[in-house]
Amino acid sequence: MAESPRHPFLQGLSKHRGAPPTIMVIFGASGDLCARKLVPAIFNLAADNLLSPDFYLIGFGRKPIADDAFRTETAKDIQQFSRRPLVEDVWSRVQANTSYLAGNYDDVNAFRTLGEKIDAIEKNLGRDLQCVFYISTPPNVFKPVLENLGASGLARRHAGTPLASKMIIEKPFGRDLASAQDLNRIIRQQFEESQVYRIDHYLGKETVQDLLVLRFANTIFEPIWNRRYVECVQITVAEDLGVGERAGYYDQAGALRDMIQNHTMQLLSLVAMEPPVSLSAEDIRDEKVKVLKAIQPVALKAEGGDVVRAQYAEGLIQGQKVPGYLQEADVPGNSITETFAAVRLSIENWRWQGVPFYLRSGKRLARRVSEIAIQFKRPAGILFADHERFNVAANTLVIQIQPDEGTTLLMNSKVPGLETRTQPVKMYFRYATTFGSNTPEAYERLILDCIISDSTLFIRGDETETSWRIYSPILDFWQESGQRGLESYVAGSWGPLAADRLLWEKHHEWRRSGP
Repeated sequence: MAESPRHPFLQGLSKHRGAPPTIMVIFGASGDLCARKLVPAIFNLAADNLLSPDFYLIGFGRKPIADDAFRTETAKDIQQFSRRPLVEDVWSRVQANTSYLAGNYDDVNAFRTLGEKIDAIEKNLGRDLQCVFYISTPPNVFKPVLENLGASGLARRHAGTPLASKMIIEKPFGRDLASAQDLNRIIRQQFEESQVYRIDHYLGKETVQDLLVLRFANTIFEPIWNRRYVECVQITVAEDLGVGERAGYYDQAGALRDMIQNHTMQLLSLVAMEPPVSLSAEDIRDEKVKVLKAIQPVALKAEGGDVVRAQYAEGLIQGQKVPGYLQEADVPGNSITETFAAVRLSIENWRWQGVPFYLRSGKRLARRVSEIAIQFKRPAGILFADHERFNVAANTLVIQIQPDEGTTLLMNSKVPGLETRTQPVKMYFRYATTFGSNTPEAYERLILDCIISDSTLFIRGDETETSWRIYSPILDFWQESGQRGLESYVAGSWGPLAADRLLWEKHHEWRRSGP
């Protein structure tokens, strides 16, 4: 069969996914995310020859910064935060096309000035370029940025052509279902869904991307990836840090909004979804939405039920005493914000009926780790039922997302010796060992995917609303309950005892997370 022709816009793109000529505008260019992640990602894409020579970077922010000062700052950001050292020859080519524009996000004239700046670049080149608008601002200014992109005409540049404007927007995608619907309404007023790239950096991590390959390119897994063989699924996103300087934001968010509703649900959807009919972005995203729609409403009780929330108390992290959440700077003494949340979910479809999915995330836990554990059913206790002689564990496949990317398979083996004894053993695969440690950062992959119009690893509008339909009732219930049902856990532990209850009720227990 003849290979289908490539889209005209993609003609000339090399097999290593080089990018077309692009103007990228970063709103919030003086912020922390731009310095730590976005600028280093752009540098590394340039270092790998994955950006067009005609790549232009425009920083937009409220803080007045001269062009030369902005260029100097970007070089410093790369030196401090990039996964590899600054290469002057590489960055100088991007710097030559880098500039900054100061303006207020609610001032449409500032956006019209931005449009004139973009027009001047195109006129100087003698060709049209696609524009990527990256909204890296606090969520309280999402609305004016989106509305002024529309009012100024920037959202509709080259509409109906492959050069149509694109918009990347950072989470949070709302605080609850109503605000998520409102944000999607504002987005739809200015952009087509095909122009919108809702970014969750977890989807850019190598092991998360590898989930599709692990499931659908290995026949040893997919036939047993269902209720007949899987006992339960555990997803852990744990941090050993406290709120630090983010208390103002975090106390308004909490663990459920900050991690569970977005990051962990992305992991769940990739683990649980049905095989897509193709690797196209829409086919994959269709299946993610389908499995989220199959999740049943959770049971809500002040004590018991399917959810647990807690705050960390003082304790020890790596041998150092740390304060409790209520003693942290800028945290109100009567705060009911949860720093730990655990949820038990039920997916009512043919593949997963009866298999509990356990999700947990929290701050000041025993160690920093993000992982997915697929625990398979135990073998029938016939040959190896003598527990004194035979230590037989449930087979468990663990996908480590961070900090050590890789996969571990727990299986049972005979202990060497004259007597038949068994012991669980682990088989390890590590990305750093096999492929080297200098793998691309998540933002590199995601920025490049947006530039070349691949939306596979981005979140669709209906997906955000489907996820919020699960979690908004929980947040409402907690708000109504106040302090009632709010547990406590010692910093440096794995969370409150109540989180263990979620699993004990189903005769399960949390995996000791880590390698």
